[in-house]
Amino acid sequence: MIGIKDVAREAGVSVGTVSNVINRPDLVSEATRVRVLSVISRLGYVRSESARQLRAGASRIVALLVLDMGNPFFVDLASGAERAAREAGLRVIVCNSAQDAAEEADYVALFTELRVRGVLVTPADPAGRSLEALRRQNIPYVLTDRVSSDADACSVSVDDVTGGRLAAQHLIDAGHRSIVYVGGRADVPQVRDRRAGALAALAGAGLPPSALVDVTTGRLDVAAGRDAGARLLGLGPRPGAVFCANDLLTLGVLQSLFDAGVRVPDQMAIVGYDDIEFAAAAAVPLTSVRQPAAAMGRIAMELLAEETAQAGVPHTHRQIVLQPELVVRSSSLRRG
Repeated sequence: MIGIKDVAREAGVSVGTVSNVINRPDLVSEATRVRVLSVISRLGYVRSESARQLRAGASRIVALLVLDMGNPFFVDLASGAERAAREAGLRVIVCNSAQDAAEEADYVALFTELRVRGVLVTPADPAGRSLEALRRQNIPYVLTDRVSSDADACSVSVDDVTGGRLAAQHLIDAGHRSIVYVGGRADVPQVRDRRAGALAALAGAGLPPSALVDVTTGRLDVAAGRDAGARLLGLGPRPGAVFCANDLLTLGVLQSLFDAGVRVPDQMAIVGYDDIEFAAAAAVPLTSVRQPAAAMGRIAMELLAEETAQAGVPHTHRQIVLQPELVVRSSSLRRG
């Protein structure tokens, strides 16, 4: 690997002069600058950004660790975070835990090795054990799509209890008195909170908790939704309304219903969650609870940039909760 000393020797100048050409060219004469840049180009020298940052004592690299990059919700979140990072003069590396706590722990270990400036993370481990490594290394982090119970960290989340209530209330208002809830593991906070909101809507309508029928999935993707759709078709009596914990599950359920010849929404109404781009483009446009994913990523990055802007300056950690919005489309509206 070509180093700065090789460039200096070949150009007949000091290492300090090469550094000035790269970082402070106004301090170097034009003739010297041209000669050094010519050597850099000929040798193919690339400066070590990580080494420069370590010497300066502050990295410009922020890590973003999401649950599932196959979910457009997290793509939108990453987009919002990346735009805010650029405005703050930072750069983002995006990693995917694939909803696996072991993968998450491996990535956190990598972040500590790289000495990143900070981390935005949606934890795959509900207990948040991997975050302990960040705390030990004094690496700031902000939780995204989670409410922090830690006074030493910021968080940006959505009020999922309200979101679940909006979804179920919409179905109740349409005349449904029993709702199937297709959700993932109960230890996932979003799944639990959205279910709690649905139960609250049922209670408000004078309906018992048994009016919410659970169909549980191991994951929150389209394949799991297809499997859940096949199972709910076997329920007796067959339900007339389904609320899914996210839109990927909803799309999978919709596929199963189509394959079985069940008409949506005439025979079964469906409501999803996230309002990803594909929700409006589905064969039957999906009613969904919209989360402000890009805003979540932007706010989280702004909080992290604020916390890491100047060492030693006190930072007040904040837990910001955004509000969801119900977007009504064809999948929940009976015709005529």
